[in-house]
This record gives sequence, structure tokens and C-alpha cells, in this order.
Amino acid sequence: MKTWPCTGNDVSPEVNDTMNKPERIDTATEDTMLAIGKRARAAAHALALASPEAKTKALHAAAAALRAAVPDILAANAKDIAAAQAAGRPDAFIDRLLLDEKRIDAMAQGVDEIAELPDPVGTVLAEWTRPNGLQFQRVRVPLGVIGIIYESRPNVTADAGALAVKAGNAAILRAGSESLNSSLAIHAAMASGLKSAGLPEAAISLVPTPDRAAVGLMLAGLGGTIDVIVPRGGKSLVERVQTEARVPVFAHLEGLCHTYVDRRADLGMAVDIVLNAKMRRTGVCGATETLLVDSGAPAEFMPTLVKALLDAGCQVRGDEAARKADARVIAASDEDWATEHLDAIISAKAVDGIDGALQHIGRYSTQHTDAIVTADADTAERFLREVDSAIVLHNASTQFADGGEFGFGGEIGIATGKMHARGPVGVEQLTSFKYVVHGAGQIRPK
Repeated sequence: MKTWPCTGNDVSPEVNDTMNKPERIDTATEDTMLAIGKRARAAAHALALASPEAKTKALHAAAAALRAAVPDILAANAKDIAAAQAAGRPDAFIDRLLLDEKRIDAMAQGVDEIAELPDPVGTVLAEWTRPNGLQFQRVRVPLGVIGIIYESRPNVTADAGALAVKAGNAAILRAGSESLNSSLAIHAAMASGLKSAGLPEAAISLVPTPDRAAVGLMLAGLGGTIDVIVPRGGKSLVERVQTEARVPVFAHLEGLCHTYVDRRADLGMAVDIVLNAKMRRTGVCGATETLLVDSGAPAEFMPTLVKALLDAGCQVRGDEAARKADARVIAASDEDWATEHLDAIISAKAVDGIDGALQHIGRYSTQHTDAIVTADADTAERFLREVDSAIVLHNASTQFADGGEFGFGGEIGIATGKMHARGPVGVEQLTSFKYVVHGAGQIRPK
């Protein structure tokens, strides 16, 4: 089972450096990683048997520990920010890495919300009785040990760890070197909270070394202790996972999201949606990267939309129609239509109605999130039906591509594949199922 989900292209240089190069595995790194795997496997067994109340209590304790550790987390984050600035990392990257008191509180609040979600483990998904009297049930069970490899977003340490625990799984987290100090501080708080509530600290483990070989060991399954891998990063990381993984994968590919403004759209609504979809947070995977405008729309549509973006500080790279709309628009290259900018940059193009929009999206989509703005119900229905993305929206911002906004309490990422999980990967998507069969002495006839 390989499913390819998305986040932003927040990939580390360390991942690019390992592509097509054999890795030398240090004995100490291998010993450390195998020990982490064994402890995580034991913790997964304990979590699978833990009561819903025990998991809820432990996650609330972890959230409280995060709030108590704010000074330590901020001090650790300051080291990561200073190193990233010294390395000349772009502003969008720094924003993904940055933590402040508000973001840490939001992180803790997210853990509290996950704690209160319905526990999926043990849920009976279906049940039936056969003519021979056998009673069948399909029941949710944890996946086991989930390995999560991520880059510049330290909040993933809390989000992913909490989601895994709520679903009865142990998590092995491998943060990128650029966020390692922050992630270590967050993990220390989470682990202390779990321990204080009686769950094993190894329920959430963090790889303590920036050694790149640790990724390879996780992809190989850590001696059979990892059941599934979730990579959160850019193309290079996902390509490596596709090549090396020996365990099932939920991959997080890039989010090249489109917003199409139809000729029957309310222009005021379209401006609000497009500005939010691009500029609310430019570095998230649900940010719109390409604006498509119906060439049959009223003449003011393209100039109004482009001006709003430019005035908001967004660089617009456009086709001839977009350039005619505003002299500040830069000519788009072929590459721009296929680029997840993750910055205050958008590609803009006029298309021949819904047919042109569908054709463009079909060519360039990463099957993440795409939106249409229109007052025409039939056109909207066609878009929602024919766009083959994990999330499709009508008259709403693509930045709603978020598990919390779906009511999932959080997410590990947005799955863009079609196997097992698609869209936000939340608590339910971190479970599998087994069949429980009750009999009364039945034997199968010869």
C-alpha cells in the first residue's frame, strides 16, 4: 500500500544532499535507531490496549506540559531561527520554522482538541450474519508504529504525535536538522506529559540525531518495528521515499492548488476568496498557486483580481491577458504553471471557461486542492465532479485544506493518493481494521 498525500515544499538541504548518494551508516546511529524502534513497538502494544480515558488524560497532560515549557521551547526555537537566518533561508521558510507564545498555545490547544475527539479504536464499522450463523464484524484497530519524517515545521512534533497516540499508535518522529532544537524541546514536554499520565514515554519518540542515515533506517523499517511511514516535505524527500521505502507509505506530495473564477462568479466574493487562498499564509500546502480566470467573464474581472493581489504584496506572473490587466504583472514561464511557490507569488491565466479550467488543472494538478468561484450550480457541480483532487471546493478558499477545519481536530497531512486515506489524514485515517468472527461450533463442509 503506497499512498502519496501533501504538504509544503519545506524540504531540507540535507534531503537533497542524500539523493543518489550511498549512505554510510554509523554504528552508533544504527544502534540508537534500532533501540528506538524496539521501545516504540512495546509502546504500541501498550497503546493498543489503553482505554480511551487513559489516552485522553495523557494527551491533556501533554498539552499542559507544552504550556509549561514555553520558555524552553522559545529558547530552542531561537537557536533554529538564528541558524536558518545565517544560512540565508527565505522568509517563507523562516515563517514555517518560527514559534512564538501564540503558536505554542495553538499547538497545545490542538493537542487538547485531539484528546477530546471520539476514540476510533474498537469502533464496529460493519456487522452481518451469514446463513450458517457466523457473525462478522469489521472493527477499527491501530496501525502500530508510525514513522513520520518532516522538515521545517516544529509544530508537527506535537500534532503528529498526538494524532498517533489518539489512534492507539506509537510514533517515531524524525525532524529536519533545521528544526531539531525546537522539536527536541516540544518532544521533551510531550513525553513528560504522557509519562505523568501513565502512558509510556516511547509512545512518542523523536530521533535525537541529525544523521541523515536515520532516514534510511526508518525507510527500511527499523528491523521490522515500523508499520507505516509518513514523509512531510518536498519532492526530493518523496522521491527518496518512493525509491527506498520497504514499508507502506502515506506520502505528502506538493500542493499545487488552483482557484478558478468563473464568468458567473460574484466578483467581490472572488476577490475575498482569492486573497485569502493566496495570502493568508503563503507557505502552507493549501495556498493557491495558480489563479485561472474565465476569458468570458466581464472585462473588469482579471484587472480587479490581479490588482487586489498586487496591492496585497503578491507578485503576479501571468499570461498575456494578465499582463494586459496590469503593467506590474511579470510574464509567466512554462515552469510557473507547474511550481508550488510557497511564497507571495501567484501564476495567473485566462482560460476558455470551465473546459479550459479543467484542461489546465488536469495537466498541472498534484491532486491536492482546487476551487471554483461561481454562482452557477451546474458549472460548480461539473467542476466538483471532474476535478480529480483530494479536496474540491465551491465558493471557498483553498486554505480550508486543513484537518482542523474539517473537524478532524488536526492532521498529519493531506493525502493526495487514492489508497486507504485521501484528503486530511486524521485520527480515523491512522487506523486499519480487522475482522472479528463469532461462531457456535460451525465447521466448513467438505
